[in-house]
Amino acid sequence: MRAARAGFKLPLAVLAPITALASAATLSCGPAPDDPPGAATSATSGGDVLRTADPYARGYTDDDFPRVQELASGVYSYEQLRSAGDERFTTVSMFVVTDEGVLVADGQGSPAETRLLVETIAGITDRPITDVVVCSDHGDHTAGNAEFPAGARFWAHPTSQAVLQATADNPLRPDDAPPVVVPTHLVERSETLVRGGREIEILFLGRAHTGGDLVVHLPAEKILFMSEAYLHRVFPAMRSAYPSEWVAMIEAAQAMDADVYVPGHGFVDSPEILAEELETYRRAVVQVIEEARRLHAAGLTLEEAVEQADFGDLETWSLRSSQGGRALGRVYMELNGELPPG
Repeated sequence: MRAARAGFKLPLAVLAPITALASAATLSCGPAPDDPPGAATSATSGGDVLRTADPYARGYTDDDFPRVQELASGVYSYEQLRSAGDERFTTVSMFVVTDEGVLVADGQGSPAETRLLVETIAGITDRPITDVVVCSDHGDHTAGNAEFPAGARFWAHPTSQAVLQATADNPLRPDDAPPVVVPTHLVERSETLVRGGREIEILFLGRAHTGGDLVVHLPAEKILFMSEAYLHRVFPAMRSAYPSEWVAMIEAAQAMDADVYVPGHGFVDSPEILAEELETYRRAVVQVIEEARRLHAAGLTLEEAVEQADFGDLETWSLRSSQGGRALGRVYMELNGELPPG
């Protein structure tokens, strides 16, 4: 590991492999004395870990971020805090260091935050960033992409490329908005890269959170970065989603030969917890769909449905207040046959 540059604080968590995460979390960020309503704990892998996306409930402070962890040799997760109204939770990137260069899966939500990600990578390796995979085209993962090296190859699904191109061409886009990087390397179904002898797969498993959702799979390490197709204890955000297809996409991911499922938001916990929580998240998406179907079948308008919806244990999840109505609206569109065909 390369030493951090003078004046740059490298997060201590980068020294801990993911196999030690569960016990480390218990020591440094176990459940707060007063757990938030509905939060769950688990004794998986030797310690209680609070199942919540709320960093403060887990005992973290803003100074604990960015949080970097080594998932396997040369493979790192990167968690940085972001705000949504009054709530704070993490946006997750992943980067893979090879002898030929560094591949980054998803950037962060602003030029400043992506610049910090780039600086963090430079504090770990002197290899250049050569590839950036746009797994989610949403701004909280792409708004800072111009901070990556100019010569980097940007990969995306054609749907995401079209979204980013439309954003760049929008005549109403503010003059001071950060530049939009439109990817030129497209992945319709799959692309296998070999970088420094390491095999990296970029896959499209189906429409989910955005419609152009890509995942990054490391077959040898059995790691799957799922981006916003997996929101760890964050309410299913569906403003551009394909609800039923999202469930199928998660099931396709679960059927893969992977041990570590990395979310796009929420905490990167132990492999056991991440696998358990992926199934919890799949059930959460199903739960939202079923509640919307119940309300739709009862003849409620969307406005009435938003007022009457009861999402059970999901009521305590991060972003429930801002995303519940949007999710209902998207399921209503699906039920009414108003979503674009695949």
